[in-house]
Amino acid sequence: MNRREITRMVIPRNEHPKPQFERDTWRCLNGEWDFEIDNGRSGLERGMECAAYKYAEKITVPFCPESRLSGLEHKDFMYGVWYRREEELSKEEISGKVFLNFGAVDYECFVYVNGIFCGSHKGGYVSFKVDITKAVKEGANLIAVNAIDDTRDPMIPSGKQSDRFGSYRCLYTRTTGIWQTVWLEFTPESYIESVKFDTSVEDETVTVEAKVVTGNDVKMPFKVNITYDGAYVGGFTADAATGIIRRTVKLSEKHLWEVGKGGIYDVELKLIGESHEDVVKSYFGLRSIRLSRKGFYINEKPVFQRLILDQGFYPDGIYTAPTDEALAHDIDMCMDMGFNGARLHEKIFEERFLYHADRKGYLVWGEYPNWGLDHTDPMAIYSILPEWLEEIKRDYNHPSIIGWCPFNETWDKHNQRQYDDLIRDIYLVTKAADPYRPCIDTSGNFHTITDIFDVHDYLQDPETMKAHYDTVLETGKLYNRFDVDGPTVRHGDNSGRQDHKGEPVMLTEFGGIKWTADMASENCDTVSWGYGKNIESHEELMARFKGLVDALLDNPFMLGFCYTQLTDVEQEQNGLYTYRREPKFDAAWVKSVVGRKAACEE
Repeated sequence: MNRREITRMVIPRNEHPKPQFERDTWRCLNGEWDFEIDNGRSGLERGMECAAYKYAEKITVPFCPESRLSGLEHKDFMYGVWYRREEELSKEEISGKVFLNFGAVDYECFVYVNGIFCGSHKGGYVSFKVDITKAVKEGANLIAVNAIDDTRDPMIPSGKQSDRFGSYRCLYTRTTGIWQTVWLEFTPESYIESVKFDTSVEDETVTVEAKVVTGNDVKMPFKVNITYDGAYVGGFTADAATGIIRRTVKLSEKHLWEVGKGGIYDVELKLIGESHEDVVKSYFGLRSIRLSRKGFYINEKPVFQRLILDQGFYPDGIYTAPTDEALAHDIDMCMDMGFNGARLHEKIFEERFLYHADRKGYLVWGEYPNWGLDHTDPMAIYSILPEWLEEIKRDYNHPSIIGWCPFNETWDKHNQRQYDDLIRDIYLVTKAADPYRPCIDTSGNFHTITDIFDVHDYLQDPETMKAHYDTVLETGKLYNRFDVDGPTVRHGDNSGRQDHKGEPVMLTEFGGIKWTADMASENCDTVSWGYGKNIESHEELMARFKGLVDALLDNPFMLGFCYTQLTDVEQEQNGLYTYRREPKFDAAWVKSVVGRKAACEE
């Protein structure tokens, strides 16, 4: 067994967390940390950032304290938690800049090194870094992290985390504190801060926009080398003195990023100083997106989006996959059943997942975990906008991301309707930050301004489903279940809440057919939850699944669908796989139903 294999056994999730911005000069800090719950949020007063304080427990990072893999399984509400770890640093490592990075910490995070406050971050889902250069020293360094959270706070977005002690319906076990990789990164005083790629299939070019911090160096060369499958296909050298470098490169070989195949160009970025150089490895995909009422085109080929609803929960890790292989396996499970992508639902997925999606040619929609946030309050914009923009910036370069969706099902709260200007303004900001991808303002309901008019409909009768959505073929008017159902809708009278204005159409939640081993039990409804409770046999379920899928594939106005869901999640028992990733159905049969050509692809 070599050293790398031994390291993988000792340190969980020790693969590099940012494959699209990777340095060799990094150190994974996953593994054992001191841990203590601080529900009174008095830890700073008690000196929990210092070495003298005796912590009560140990935790395995990056797994949240609610999870089995953390070693704790604390299931009750935690309003504050502390982590502490000692780390040895060499004179060489601290000779330049030292950054402490976090994949994600839910919700607000405060960082201390050797008792010195170094920085903070608000938002439970995106990666961030803290400059700890001035606080570190050669030898032992004490790192302390305080995280505070409140799932019941209407100004804190929490996604599908339960606001009760236990899970219920489609809300599940909470995640508190650190839930993605923690790592140190060492750079020279002059270093590469970020990079952005914009590609043109027609021109066979990539525009590289890099931001660098030049430190004390006045003039520094910045080099870019682009390769495909090891062969050099383009690059440039520029002066980095301005801090922003933007160049368009003509690629000598054209390799399109394609659905189900992938295809990525590798990039080496190099900032050369007087005594040191900073090297970052990255990549991009060459592909185009075009949306019309009659088609969603990738590289000018119509693609029907056969999506699965993926909530990114794991039985032992909750929000955190136990291994990197588990992330890739989730994508393979979908593709084995004929799906070509997913809605990454009510959660910002880690970058390793997007890396695997990029490699495999798997389509994904980037969403925000807006549930828990009071979208009827104009002040909610301060809770969503900063982190939403961070997400768009973090994931902009991933070719697998084909659209953005900041809100999902903005039902009324406290007898108040959604604040339409909030929904509209976030859409407009999204389009300003990324004009190249479509944006759905609020998936399912209630649309204000949107590129795709998507609907959610868990109707269980295939013939009725077909009749409803075939009306657009005859009348040009999309069936609107809110107008039809009126006051019978469970959230009140929603008639007239949204109006289809001819936008492209997708059904982005449907099915959700419940099937579990306890279907025959008298207590079935109390131990599990899903749609289609009148199913009496496996054969009946398969017939219903095929009927619903056929109704959508055969409708030329449908540009795609999203089936609920990939796996069971705790008590929600309507996955195509169990929570432990065991198939409930023959994958080849599902693929034969899902994978046939859709009307809009003709």
